[in-house]
Amino acid sequence: MQRAYTGGSAKPFSSEDSKFYLVGGGIASLAAAAFLIRDADVPGRNITIFEALGVAGGSLDAAGSAQEGYVLRGGRMLESKYVCTFDLFSSIPTLDENKTVTQEILDWNETMKTSSKSRLVRDGHRIDKPEFGLTESDILTLERLAIEPEHMLGRSRIADHFDPDFFKTHFWLMWCTTFAFQPWHSAVEFKRYLLRFVHMVSGFNQLHGIMRTVYNQYDSMVRPLSKWLDDRGVQFQFGTRVSDLMLNEANSETRVEGIVCEREGHSKTIEVGPRDAVIVTLGSMTEGSTLGGMDRAAVRDNSAGTGSWALWNKIALNRPTFGHPTVFADHVDESKWLSFTTTLHDPVFFNLVRDFTGNVPGEGGLITFADSNWLMSIVLPHQPHFVDQPSDVQVFWGYGLYIDRPGDFVKKPMVDCTGREIMTEVLWHLRADNATPVLDHAVCIPCLMPFITSQFMPREHGDRPEVVPQGSMNLAFTGQFCELPDDVVFTVEYSIRSAQAAVYRLLDIAQTPPAVYKGKFDPRVLFKAFEALHDL
Repeated sequence: MQRAYTGGSAKPFSSEDSKFYLVGGGIASLAAAAFLIRDADVPGRNITIFEALGVAGGSLDAAGSAQEGYVLRGGRMLESKYVCTFDLFSSIPTLDENKTVTQEILDWNETMKTSSKSRLVRDGHRIDKPEFGLTESDILTLERLAIEPEHMLGRSRIADHFDPDFFKTHFWLMWCTTFAFQPWHSAVEFKRYLLRFVHMVSGFNQLHGIMRTVYNQYDSMVRPLSKWLDDRGVQFQFGTRVSDLMLNEANSETRVEGIVCEREGHSKTIEVGPRDAVIVTLGSMTEGSTLGGMDRAAVRDNSAGTGSWALWNKIALNRPTFGHPTVFADHVDESKWLSFTTTLHDPVFFNLVRDFTGNVPGEGGLITFADSNWLMSIVLPHQPHFVDQPSDVQVFWGYGLYIDRPGDFVKKPMVDCTGREIMTEVLWHLRADNATPVLDHAVCIPCLMPFITSQFMPREHGDRPEVVPQGSMNLAFTGQFCELPDDVVFTVEYSIRSAQAAVYRLLDIAQTPPAVYKGKFDPRVLFKAFEALHDL
C-alpha cells in the first residue's frame, strides 16, 4: 500500500534516489528497513545496514549446535497488544512461505496457550496460582504510581516508594522475574509497565496472555525478516563498526554528512548526501556479553567498549538533544545479570520438570525458584527450539537476577559459576535425587551481560532522546534508549515501534504507528486487575 509524503523541501528524500544508512543490525534496524520498503517505496538497493557482528538480529540472537551447545542470550515475551510487531510481520512470510510470521504466531498460540501450574517453586514444592500477597498499603502505592505524572517521579527508584516487605511478596517475585526489574530500577519505567500490562494482571500468576514463537525469536522472526530484506536487495555490511558521524550544525539544523566506519582494522568515511538519511540504534543491552562453558565461568567485561555505547557517547557530547548515555551505561553493578542455555542429550531433565510442574514444555512459561539466593528462573520451551535441532535433543533457558550472591547449594556467586555448577543448583532446587544422569548429558553455557537492564536505570525527561531530535534533518534514533511515550522498553514492540516512528517522522509520511493499547481506560480490565491485586 502506497502512502503519500506530506513534507516539502526541508527533508528532500526521494524514494528512488535517496540512500538510507542504518547503524546496527538488530530488530530495530531490520524493521526500519522493512518500513522504508513497504511504506515509503524505497528500493532495497538504496538501504545499507551496518553491523559490527557477523550476523543480524542484535539481542534477538540464537547460535550454536547440538554438539557444542546452543546459546540464547535471552528472549522477549510477546502478547496480543504488540500492534506494531504484528503489523510489521503481517507483511513478512515465514521461512517456508506458507503464511505470514504474524499468522504463524497467532496460530501457534491458539495451539499452545501459556498456563503455568508452577509459576513459583518454594522449598522444593510448586505453588499453583500463587496469591499476590499485597497489603492495602502496597495496593494504594501501586495505584498512586499509576496516576502520578512522570515528571514528579523523576529519577526515583522503585524502592523509594514501597516498604521493604513489598519486595518479599509473590506479586513482586512474579513481576520482577517476568520483566527483570530490580528494586533500584526506575519508578517511571515500573509505572509504565503497570499501565502497559494492566490487562494481564488478572491472569499474571499463571502467565495467561503471554505468547511465544514456534522456535526461538531469531529463527522465527529475525531470519524471515532478514531473508525478506535480502530478497529485496538490502545491503548488509557485517563486520563493520560505525565509530562516528560527521555532523554539520548550522542555522539550528543538524545534518549527517558522513559516517565513519571501521572494518578489518581500516577506517573509512562514507559520504552522506543532501538527499540521504541515517537511522542509528542507540546503545545495546547485550554489548560486552561473554560466554562461559560447562566447566568455565563467563569472564567479566564491564566496559562500554568501542561499540554502540561509544558511538552514542561521542555524538551526544555537548548535544543534550541526543540524550545522556552515561545515565544508562555507567551503572553495570545495577544493570548486569547472567543467563544460561542448556542443551540436553537425554530426556531425564525435561521429564523431571514436566512431572514436577504439571506442564508440558512450551505450556508453563517461566518457573521461578522463589527462595533461590540467585533469584533464578528457568523456562522450558516447546521442542525443537531451534530449526536445526535434532529430535533427541532438548534446549532450555534460564537466568538469575542476584548474581553476586552465593548459591543455596553451590556456595559461590552465580557470576563465578560454571555451567555445571549452575545446573547443579537448578537440580537442587528441583530436589532431584540423582543429578549425575543429567549433568553427564548436558552442555550448559552461561552468558554474562553487563548492560542487560541498563534501559531500566532511573532517568528523567531528556535522558532518552526523541526518535527525531529537534533540528535533525536527516538523522533519527531507534531502539531501547530513545523516547516513546506510553510504551515500555525491554520489548520487541518498543524496538519496532521506534523504527516505525523513525521512518514515518523522518520522511514526513502521512501515517503514524498504531496507538499503544491503554487498558487503563477499560473499566472491565480495571475491575479484573482490582480483584487480582486483592486476591479475590
